[in-house]
Amino acid sequence: MGIRSIERALQVLQEMNMQPHSSIARLHEKTGLPKPTLVRILKTLEEAGYVENDKRIGGYQVSALVSSLSSGYHKEPLIVEAGRSWAIALTRKHHWPVSISVLDRDAVVVRFSTVPDSSMSPFHTTVNMRLPLITRGMGLAYLAFAPEEERDLIFDMLRNSNDPENALVHHPKELMNLIETVRAQGYATRSAGVEPQNSNTIAVPIFTAGGRIIASLGLTYFTSAFKAQADACARYAPILQRTSEEITRDLVRLSAAPDLPPFRLSEPARRAFVRVRATWKNRAKRRRRTGCELTENKIQGCLPERRNPDRELPEDRQHPTGRDPWRGGL
Repeated sequence: MGIRSIERALQVLQEMNMQPHSSIARLHEKTGLPKPTLVRILKTLEEAGYVENDKRIGGYQVSALVSSLSSGYHKEPLIVEAGRSWAIALTRKHHWPVSISVLDRDAVVVRFSTVPDSSMSPFHTTVNMRLPLITRGMGLAYLAFAPEEERDLIFDMLRNSNDPENALVHHPKELMNLIETVRAQGYATRSAGVEPQNSNTIAVPIFTAGGRIIASLGLTYFTSAFKAQADACARYAPILQRTSEEITRDLVRLSAAPDLPPFRLSEPARRAFVRVRATWKNRAKRRRRTGCELTENKIQGCLPERRNPDRELPEDRQHPTGRDPWRGGL
C-alpha cells in the first residue's frame, strides 16, 4: 500500500513536466484530483523549490531544481547512443520531432527525443513518457515485430491491465489482424480517436544485427500538414526505414567496440600540456612576424650560424685571453 499523498504529488509533477505552464484547472482536468488538493500540493512543492508560481501568466511551472531529481540516473541504452545523431539529423532536415523508445514491461518508454530541436512539436517533452503497445504508433511498431514468445508474454500482462487503450487484447482475432497489417506495411501509426488528435506518429522497428527487435523509431507530425494520413506515411515511412537500417549498422559497430574507460589527463599533465601548447603558439606567431620559414635542415633567418668549435679563429677575432668563446672560455 503506497503513500497516497506522495503518489499525488508525483502525479502532479509528472503532468507539469509535459507543459511549459499549468493552471489549476488544467491539472484538475488531467489528474482528476480535487482543486483544493492541487492547491495544497502546489503550495508544498513551491515551498520546497520544485515549482514556481508565475503570476504574469496565471499559472505554475517546474523550476530548475526538478532536474536534480534525475541527476543520479546514468543508465542510457546503447540504442540511444547509436540512434541519437540519426534522429537529430532527421529533425533538422524535416523539422518534425523524432523519438526512440524501448520496451518496459507492458509499454514502451521514450528514451530519446528531438522535441527540443524541433520548432513544430505537438509536445513540450516526451522523454520517459510511457506509451501503450496497441494504440500508439511506437508501441505497436514494437509489438508487431516482437518474437512470438515475447509477444505472448506481453499479451498476458496486457490482459491484466485496466487501461482502456489495452482493451483490444481481449479480442485476439482483431488484434492479430492489426499486427499482420503492420508487419505487411513495415510501419505503424497511432490509432484513430487517441489523444492528441491534432497529431499522429509514424513508427518503424529497429533491429539488432541478428534480426531481433530492440526499439522503435517514430516521427510525429501535425495532421493538418497533410491532406490524408496516407500522404504522410508515403513520404516519411521509407525515410524512417532507411534510418532504422543505419542505426542498426551503428549499433553493431558500437557493440563490437572495446569497452574502454574514458581517457583523461591528470591535472598536472593537463597544465603542462596547456603550457607547451601556448609556447608553440607563441613561437609560431614570432616566426610569422619575422618571416622565418621552417625547412628540412634549419629555420632560416631565426638562428645564428653556429661555427665549428674545432676551427681556428683568425688573429683579429681571437679573444685577448687566448680562449675561444665557443669553447666556453669566457
